[in-house]
Amino acid sequence: MKVSLSWLKNYVELDRSLEEIERAFVLLGFEVEGVEFQGLAPLDHVVVGEILASEVHPNADRLSVCRVITAPGGEPRRIVCGAKNYRVGDRVPVALPGAELPGGFKIKASKLRGVQSEGMMCSARELGLGEDGEGLLILDPGAELGRPLNDLFPGGDWIFDLEITPNRSDCLSHVGLARELAAHFGGTLIYPELRRDPGAEEPSRQRLLAAVEVESGEDCPLYMAHVIAGVKVGPSPDWLQQALKSIGLRPINNVVDATNYVLHELGQPLHAFDAKKLKGGKIIVRHAREGESITTLDEKERTLNGRMLVIADAERPVAIAGIMGGADSEVDESTTDIVLESAYFRPGAIRWTSRRLGISTDSSYRYERGVDSQSLAFAAMRALDLILETAGGRVCSPSFKVGGEQAWVNEITLGPDFIREQIGFEVEDDVIRQCLESLELSIEHESTDEATGRVQWTVRIPGFRGDLDRPIDLVEEFLRIYGTDRIPEAPVRSIGIVAKDDPVAVFQRTAAEHLAANGFLECYNYTLRSGPELKRWLSHSLAEELALANPLNEDQSHLRHSLIPGLLDGLKLNHDRGTGASRLFEVGRTFHEAEGRVFEMVTVGFVIDSPAPGGSWRDLPEPDFFTVKQLLHDLVRLAGLRLDDLVFQPVGPGHPSWQEGHAGLIEALPQGYRIRGGLMNLARLREFDLKRKVHAGQFSILPERLREKTVRPGYRAVSVFPPAIRDLALVVPQGELAGEVRRHLAEAGRQALREAGFVLESIELFDVFTGGNLPEGTKSLAFSLVFRSAEGTLQDDAVNAVFSRIQKLVTETTPYRIRN
Repeated sequence: MKVSLSWLKNYVELDRSLEEIERAFVLLGFEVEGVEFQGLAPLDHVVVGEILASEVHPNADRLSVCRVITAPGGEPRRIVCGAKNYRVGDRVPVALPGAELPGGFKIKASKLRGVQSEGMMCSARELGLGEDGEGLLILDPGAELGRPLNDLFPGGDWIFDLEITPNRSDCLSHVGLARELAAHFGGTLIYPELRRDPGAEEPSRQRLLAAVEVESGEDCPLYMAHVIAGVKVGPSPDWLQQALKSIGLRPINNVVDATNYVLHELGQPLHAFDAKKLKGGKIIVRHAREGESITTLDEKERTLNGRMLVIADAERPVAIAGIMGGADSEVDESTTDIVLESAYFRPGAIRWTSRRLGISTDSSYRYERGVDSQSLAFAAMRALDLILETAGGRVCSPSFKVGGEQAWVNEITLGPDFIREQIGFEVEDDVIRQCLESLELSIEHESTDEATGRVQWTVRIPGFRGDLDRPIDLVEEFLRIYGTDRIPEAPVRSIGIVAKDDPVAVFQRTAAEHLAANGFLECYNYTLRSGPELKRWLSHSLAEELALANPLNEDQSHLRHSLIPGLLDGLKLNHDRGTGASRLFEVGRTFHEAEGRVFEMVTVGFVIDSPAPGGSWRDLPEPDFFTVKQLLHDLVRLAGLRLDDLVFQPVGPGHPSWQEGHAGLIEALPQGYRIRGGLMNLARLREFDLKRKVHAGQFSILPERLREKTVRPGYRAVSVFPPAIRDLALVVPQGELAGEVRRHLAEAGRQALREAGFVLESIELFDVFTGGNLPEGTKSLAFSLVFRSAEGTLQDDAVNAVFSRIQKLVTETTPYRIRN
């Protein structure tokens, strides 16, 4: 952002050097990207001269020898010149011997191609007044002969190019930056004076604006319009043109220039419409209709959609709200009556439209970061003053105000002791108060805590400081104004704190290390995905629950519910580039909806590509559901959950993500976790242009589950005694899961072994049988039960007794029966 020093001096007394002001900006938190001087620098021995005669140089066809007079009644000087744009009688700037021009170029009498030259006639570039260096700068014929050139071009201005951080929208104006400098240097901020009574409006014979309607109040909470009749549009006065030129703006006319001046003075965008070009005498703030178009002031036709906010008349859009006006309603030389707009638009709406259309303007830049709705009326009154001053006319009734200023009651409670504790050095209460109040952070109430005796302040935050909402923010504001360069020197003391890492970080780290050790490569993806993608992976209603209110672009409009789509993108990218990467994983956050609430979960996801045929000298093992299941069991173990509680439900037909019969799910969000894994839906893989089978897994857990206190695993010595093995075949329903049957066996084993003195070491499925003489709708599952003791070799009688109790418990508590 370009800032004029001369302009700043209208609002704060700055009797400081340029270096002090530049340093102040840096200390206040604004990066100074450049400083340049505009205008004519102070020049000695550069005066107005008149060309009396000119002839060709005797030794150079491209040079001329001129006789130039530089003082009334003085002797003419002979000056050699290479320019061709002058005529005899022109008055031009002449640098006499002893002058030093910008850039350190010193002028002295010398011979040029054998002819003595007693000075130099100058171009605009040589004087630092412009880029034209081809010819002489021709002055006004009435310029006084011999007058110092600085008298014709008084002043000059220093321009700062500042980087304003996005949270400081209050400093996107000269008044905002003047407030900062006034606070830093201990000065007083001077607001522009309003010369007009806000209620002084004259009735109009012809009602130029009949109505203002706001149909989209959510995106436009406040819209104000004033009518000025009888203006005379023309060039702005020199002071106004010069102010705009100094910051790189092109003057257009007195009305438009006045609105641009107020924008850069106060930070409030304004817009002026030609009242007679508004069809139906109406202004309607609404969303555009799909496919509606408008030709903007840059003479480009823009096609709009229903999400874009426009200012319309009774027939068509006349401006893209907060961004750019339309060519059909612009103020030009034929304009006699205008409507002045001052409005507050929701930042997210302007940001989305600006990016969608590829338009960035001074107005949109400020609306995107947020303007102060409390100052709209003041900015409008200031603009009316300038328009009446530069273009004449009269303000007519009625004026319009639709909506209201956003309610702003923001107060922060803290005390001077809190500030001292945070900054680490002593400073008086009055100094702290003065620093805060210099930024218009007024202390509305002061109290003393009876128990501690500490003073507490209630600080009112003005509407233009929406970035302040915590006590620590005010500590930073105090330190900015007090000066970080004034912090006293002191030895640094720090106390070492012995503490464990957060369990969430520990799990994420150990999960990543485990997968990396198993040959996986780690990926990082954005947490935002596109809406169409989520609607393919989830239902439309669930996708809507994860939609952002104000997405920056359509590809990142929803919170992600899964890491798998991003990993499939990574797999496809590596396929295309031939990197050979076939195992990828990611650790991150995903978002899951349940019962109207959205839960943020810590998630680990991975994908495994099937090996390409002929890609290795040996046959690589084909991954399957059990490959994925084992990895998911490992992740669950690292999270501290009990493996016995995990029973996968097989995926049925029509699932959008997983292949029927080859994947399983565990939906346990009420218990704080979700698990899914197996073969990806083959139709879904084709959307990613992946030709081979891909297996994947994902484990999601609520952070609070990871932070629960877990029982440390116990370890025991490996028994040196042999096991006792018993096989048990059970006839179970056809749809019963082997894991569910195993869980019932394990529970029966725990009950049967309570006082046995040995353990059931493992239960492994070794056979599945269907058909034969089994009843219809059933199957046989055969398990191997391994018993072992740490004390000695097991006796058959003891093992058989426990084995019998297990069979009895299973048949009594389940619908299973023993297969003989």
